[in-house]
Amino acid sequence: MNKRRIEELKSFEQAIGHQYQDLKLLDTAFTHSSYTNENRTRPEHNERLEFLGDSVVNLIATDVLYRMNPGLPEGELTKLRAAMVCESAFAKLSLSFGIDQYMLLGKGEELSGGRKRESLLSDAFEAFCGSLFLDAGLGVVRKLMMPRFQEIARQNLHRTDFLSDYKTTLQEKYYALHQGRVHYRMDGQEGPDHEKVFFMSAMDGDKVLGKGKGNSKKVAEHKAAKDALERLGILHEE
Repeated sequence: MNKRRIEELKSFEQAIGHQYQDLKLLDTAFTHSSYTNENRTRPEHNERLEFLGDSVVNLIATDVLYRMNPGLPEGELTKLRAAMVCESAFAKLSLSFGIDQYMLLGKGEELSGGRKRESLLSDAFEAFCGSLFLDAGLGVVRKLMMPRFQEIARQNLHRTDFLSDYKTTLQEKYYALHQGRVHYRMDGQEGPDHEKVFFMSAMDGDKVLGKGKGNSKKVAEHKAAKDALERLGILHEE
């Protein structure tokens, strides 16, 4: 690495608050294969680090969702994780770190807009996570990425399209059985604003049909509806 490149990477280190023991790892993470194809003196590119980083970020995302959503079924957690560990999400994270400014691309990729291409940004983000894991271990990657993944998870939890439509099923089935109308009551909330937990009940008049809790009212209602379906014997899930 020349002096200019070292200074560039040092500025990135300062931005993320971590000093690499092996700065070459970071340089490799930001080196696209198109660059090494044009510069034979640079045989290493970021594809192996990307492979490693993919597993690292999957573990962190899974950990975040598991801790944030006690009781949410495996199938729903899988849907939420898929939205967190996708190309578009990683591309946005890459831009949030300013990784696009540090990538080394071949001339063809540069001219064709590769620096802003989602696939390249996503790959560079995963490679960055892989390099950080090798340099400092999982704890450092978790510390840096956990708040960002928690925010993505909170945003996705408000999107009902990720959740099975238990509320609609409950309304339809309950009306067919009892001609009753289901409504939802908030029983309380607890925790600081950034980690608020809501408690909701699915109701028919004053009768409690089911209860649920979650990081948003919608998720708590979803869980209350699922609980009601199970209590009514309509839904059977392990």
